Amino acid sequence: MASYLDTDRWPRRDAFRYFAAFDQPFFSLCTRMDVAPLKAALADQFGPGGGGLSLACHHIALVLANRHDSFRLRLEGQGQAARVRRHARVDASTTVLRSDDSFVFATLPYQARFADFRAQGAAALQAVHDGPPGFHAPPPAPPGDDGTLMYFTTLPWVHFSSFAHARPGAGVADSTPRVAFGGIQAEGAQQWLPVALDVHHALMDGVHAGRWLQALAAAFAAPQGWLD
Repeated sequence: MASYLDTDRWPRRDAFRYFAAFDQPFFSLCTRMDVAPLKAALADQFGPGGGGLSLACHHIALVLANRHDSFRLRLEGQGQAARVRRHARVDASTTVLRSDDSFVFATLPYQARFADFRAQGAAALQAVHDGPPGFHAPPPAPPGDDGTLMYFTTLPWVHFSSFAHARPGAGVADSTPRVAFGGIQAEGAQQWLPVALDVHHALMDGVHAGRWLQALAAAFAAPQGWLD
């Protein structure tokens, strides 16, 4: 059964009503995080090269999205009349580059264990890479499923310092968080990964987005427990 917040009793009630009326209610944060410890841990576990850095970043980000309540909230409807639904689970939808330079989306279901996520995710990425040509929008959740999506993209060619996500027009209900990973830049022993986060201000504030980003950076810095 779908779960909805009682927004009249929500501590963020006034902020929700205020930002829900905006034509452009999203705010963005961009930072960079050292993934050298994560790359080293992957190499220790999976051998030289330690493949799977992108999947490891997606996995940790997705686990944290499931742990942080504000990342499981979505709007149903528009404006101040919208309801706030709390989903039981967040899955990932991520971009996959094909050999002809077109891209397609792959769905990466949430898995608590990285080994399960890595195996399932690699198969999902390969399936859409080799699948039928043409652009395909991310699929909706199956009927009766209380899962929702969080959108990811990766730009390994650019060590960006800001990022703007494409979004539908004001007439389309959209409150999905979006994350972009950029190209890694080496500085001595550190390996800096740009991370951009885009979220709906009616559903969370800077403190919620900031805590999620802090938790992501902490996991990248001490990744052993996340890969076991």
